[in-house]
Amino acid sequence: MAWWDLRPFFRFQSISTRFQDLSRRRLGFSALTSAHFSSINSPLIDKKNEEEFGQREVQLGSHTMSSHGYAVARVHMHDWIMLLLLVLIEITLYMIHPFYRFVGKEMMTDLKYPLKSNTVPVWAVPMLAIVLPIVIFLVVYVRRRDIYDLHHAILGLLFSILVTAVITDAIKDAVGRPRPDFFWRCFPDGKDVYDKWGDVICHGDKNVIKEGHKSFPSGHTSWSFAGLGFLSLYLSGKLKAFDRKGHVAKLCIIFLPLLAASLVAVSRVDDYWHHWQDVFAGGLIGLVVATFCYLQFFPPPHHPEGWGPYAYFTMLEESRGMAQGPNSQNGSQEAQSENQDGQSQHGCIGLSLAENQTSTLEDELESGRR
Repeated sequence: MAWWDLRPFFRFQSISTRFQDLSRRRLGFSALTSAHFSSINSPLIDKKNEEEFGQREVQLGSHTMSSHGYAVARVHMHDWIMLLLLVLIEITLYMIHPFYRFVGKEMMTDLKYPLKSNTVPVWAVPMLAIVLPIVIFLVVYVRRRDIYDLHHAILGLLFSILVTAVITDAIKDAVGRPRPDFFWRCFPDGKDVYDKWGDVICHGDKNVIKEGHKSFPSGHTSWSFAGLGFLSLYLSGKLKAFDRKGHVAKLCIIFLPLLAASLVAVSRVDDYWHHWQDVFAGGLIGLVVATFCYLQFFPPPHHPEGWGPYAYFTMLEESRGMAQGPNSQNGSQEAQSENQDGQSQHGCIGLSLAENQTSTLEDELESGRR
């Protein structure tokens, strides 16, 4: 049987594949260039086999909520404690009074928009940004039975929301920018009053006036983009939207959460609760924080292993190491070589793209060529 017929039975690169990599480095061609000179691109085939094999293992349901849920949560106990601290910080930031910026009579020209109710109520934002993504995470869990994916998705989502909320409210309190409807919040009867320095003397409801100084940035917008942006990244990894197969329909699916977040942002301007700068800054904060929190637990969506969390691939490598422990010394050396190849080629740990260390076998092959 020819050597290339045996490659599908191996998890990582075969000896001949490593020889091809060594030859390409000798010739100075990149992996992408060498793919055009050969009809058999071994590293790409191995990536595909690695991905399909990983998916099959996830669907086996060997790591469920009942079997590994407590252990996974215990490992991340300090993260859950940090979430509670973020909740306390957010409550404190919401309770304190924002900075009451000077508002003169000339400034009221842009602050006399009508006082309207919210098109998107406050209670609807957590439903869109938290509950909806978690429901989708649970649907994926029911299908794949992977507790690592479910736990890290929920943990990353909550961190994205709470970190965004703390940043947003901290800036709100520090800036104290008046909302576009500040005039009617400050003077509900339409009779404006100013002190000797020209600053407003509000006689409206204190809570309404307090909210009137929290325009920048938009909390509705930042929360929506933090939660739905995280969901968009999650779906793009699960659907393998960037697998270079050109399925634009996948992009339409991952754009839906971003569209919903954008509509929430537009409603804030239409309701005259925010200026357009507030909405833009809120959306930017939410997207940036969501991206950082997602990449803390998952590979980038364009990566071949972007469909699963880092913890799952780490668990697979540890399981393979334990299974190969009773083997002979040669078996242990082979497992170590596979782990090194897995880190460089497949990026299971840290997405390392460093060059593979030259093995003893490659040295022999190289000396044979000489």
